[in-house]
Amino acid sequence: MKNYDSIVIGGGVSGLLSALVLSKSGKKVLVLEKNRKLGNNCNSYLVNGYQVDTGPHAITQLHEGGPLRYLMENYFDYIPAFVDYGDYFIRDKDSLKEVPTTLTGYLTMDVLPRKDRLIIAQSLTKMLLSWQFGTDISNISVYQSLPWDTLSSDTKEFMDTFSYFLSGKSAKETSVQRMFVGGGFIEEDIEKDITQENSEHQYIDKFKKMSYVSRLLNNKKVNYNQYYPRNGLKAILNAILYSLPETVEIKTNTAVEQIITENNTAKGVLTNEDSYSADTIIYSAFVKDLPRYVTDLPASYASDLSRTKQSKTLTIWLGLDEEFEEFNYTGGEVWFKQKPFWAMPISNYNKSFAPAGKKLVGFMFSIDENNSLESEKSDAYDTILRVYPGINKHMDMIHYQITVPEKASVAINGFIAETTTPVKNLYLVGTDVDERSMGITRAAYSVVKLITVLRKEQIPDP
Repeated sequence: MKNYDSIVIGGGVSGLLSALVLSKSGKKVLVLEKNRKLGNNCNSYLVNGYQVDTGPHAITQLHEGGPLRYLMENYFDYIPAFVDYGDYFIRDKDSLKEVPTTLTGYLTMDVLPRKDRLIIAQSLTKMLLSWQFGTDISNISVYQSLPWDTLSSDTKEFMDTFSYFLSGKSAKETSVQRMFVGGGFIEEDIEKDITQENSEHQYIDKFKKMSYVSRLLNNKKVNYNQYYPRNGLKAILNAILYSLPETVEIKTNTAVEQIITENNTAKGVLTNEDSYSADTIIYSAFVKDLPRYVTDLPASYASDLSRTKQSKTLTIWLGLDEEFEEFNYTGGEVWFKQKPFWAMPISNYNKSFAPAGKKLVGFMFSIDENNSLESEKSDAYDTILRVYPGINKHMDMIHYQITVPEKASVAINGFIAETTTPVKNLYLVGTDVDERSMGITRAAYSVVKLITVLRKEQIPDP
């Protein structure tokens, strides 16, 4: 077998960030990617002259202490430029309203009945105070936290919509804690992962929870710290690839068939072409698929992995002429009635994403997997036509994408794996290994956890 210090399975953003961290510590690293292209959900490509991303993205927690910022400042040779994401809006039939992140915001959000606004504000405050004083609210659903049967149909659709965008699941399956952590009320940093001892975690967590409650009750708007890469998602991918040392070898179109183990220790990888050995194996593919590659996993662990919940999304990219003026804002908007979606006019960040005189807008829909893909596409397209009358007269391009935006939904009774596994020298990274934040930021959190684990196990510091 060909020998390496580390093998990374999967060439998405989690795997490539892991390869970067390991190689910067002098490791000889092999990256194995089954697809022809790298990046997976962190990429951009051209469609009829338009540059589309792999789904709409907002890069969260890019402040000092955020996971992606930490990785960029410590491991990147080149840091891409970012622009302020802007604001989130709710579209009703008349106008755009800013998405609330404070009690005042919820109380004045007139797209919902006043009675329901009071109920939401009271319920959120009650849950947040309970969490501050030690109650575990991770298994209390958004549905359970509200007197659901008393709410109007619009309010139910509103809460369901935000639950889908935070976890990929309905309000019945999304924890109310996820509403706080993923919904803009709370921003975490990696301080306790990187610098703090376990004995200090409880104090830090309690202190932070108090600040969250204070911020919510004092009606201080959350600073989102959300940005968009000026040149699209491919700018992040290209920056990682540019920063990789020569000690990293990448093989695409290379499917892993088996993770080779001996005495419950990972020793190497067998692919469709060759076999390779390494002291450390980093697995960044779907954790629920791990039993396919390691046949002797403990039954209880394999059972836990099977509880990983996932969701799929449909993105419809539209190229429009600039005469259609509905998308002149910077940020994203949410439509929550009937077929909900998140819209993002990304050519407002960089006009070169669209040909001259054109505009590029992405619409992301959650997919009901009980329906056929064609019916979901048709319903989504019809929804766009209904919400934006006459938009079809301004269309220059239409492009459909199906993605799994995160490899594990943060849902009630779902499973989020740990970095370590029952197999020695086999580690996990990805958006199914950390539940904080979303998307690329969540992937970065998982790589920071990997760094911490490797330090604790006294593997030379990356």
